[in-house]
Amino acid sequence: MSTVELILLSVALAMDCFTVSIASGLIQRRLVVRTMLVTAVMFGFFQGFMPMLGWLGMSFFADAIQAWDHWIAFGLLAFLGVRMIADALKPEEEQSFDPSKIGTTLTMAIATSIDALAVGLSFGCTGYSTFAGILLPVCIIAAGSFLFSIAGFFIGAFAGSRFKFPVGIPGGLILIGIGVKILIEHLAA
Repeated sequence: MSTVELILLSVALAMDCFTVSIASGLIQRRLVVRTMLVTAVMFGFFQGFMPMLGWLGMSFFADAIQAWDHWIAFGLLAFLGVRMIADALKPEEEQSFDPSKIGTTLTMAIATSIDALAVGLSFGCTGYSTFAGILLPVCIIAAGSFLFSIAGFFIGAFAGSRFKFPVGIPGGLILIGIGVKILIEHLAA
């Protein structure tokens, strides 16, 4: 793959991170730099790690992962989305869905990066045969997700601070929608 193709692939993989980061920024209603950076680093790390993992394990579990990856991503995102919606329906003092919690961020990072695992599986079939050869694609993918996560967080925090509407329900619906999109894309293929 050329560098331009890798950048385009990175942008495509980063769209879920971007959307989830917008939802996280909306929920926080203000820019929390620590949370934004932790989210961006975790999203970037997992978006880079999963293709590496897929590339490494291509010969061992390609068929098993491809059969279940979309269900895993859907389940994780639906779980988070339903939890976010349920939390939004509680009185404000009882709400607990918090994108600044490491467990929440970790779950979102894994859920949004499962499709990158499939990309890693394909790297093993497209001429990437050495560890040194896979480093550039992995770094470009990780950097793209990191940057899009920061941009999404800025957008979400900006909108959340300007508009005083309950964002837990739309944020949860966004997460569920991403999960459904992943499920439909894989089932239709």
